[in-house]
Amino acid sequence: MQRAFFACRPVLQELNLCNRLVRDSNLMINKLKPALLGGLIAGILCVVPFVSTCCCVWAALGGLLASFMYIKNSPAPVTTGEGAVVGLLTGAVGSLIYMIIQLPLALLFGLTSMEEQFRRSGIELPLSGIALLLLSVFLFVVLILIFSTIGGIVGVPIFEKRKGAQPPLPQDFGRGPGGPYGTGL
Repeated sequence: MQRAFFACRPVLQELNLCNRLVRDSNLMINKLKPALLGGLIAGILCVVPFVSTCCCVWAALGGLLASFMYIKNSPAPVTTGEGAVVGLLTGAVGSLIYMIIQLPLALLFGLTSMEEQFRRSGIELPLSGIALLLLSVFLFVVLILIFSTIGGIVGVPIFEKRKGAQPPLPQDFGRGPGGPYGTGL
């Protein structure tokens, strides 16, 4: 009997590892759903002309929205670390959407006009053309990541009203059918 247990022990440990991986992947999926919506909103609003001047605000609001949605669907109280992860995922999605939309538009319409505006203003930069465009897109990606993470962190104290304590015990905890435990009543 003892031999059979030791033979099955690696299999049982591997099943425990698989259960932990499934649980962790479910937690990540729960964080990814709000991040997709928040990132979609932040990414699109950061590209729209005139509205994109508030790009950092849209990224922070996307992180805030994602943390709100994650808190609303979470069965347990959410920590600020989890809010930061949701905000960072939101920033990653928003940055990806921003790059997918902005790079082709800038290559088609904005690259020559941006260089012309620099020339007219008398500013000479060591970078030009594609390198300048890639640098500006990289800067915006970093800003979207930072501000959406800040939005996710700020959203937790705003929207999380549950405390980290355990749920209250039942009123008759410790009493059996004969009365309080140990009294014999």
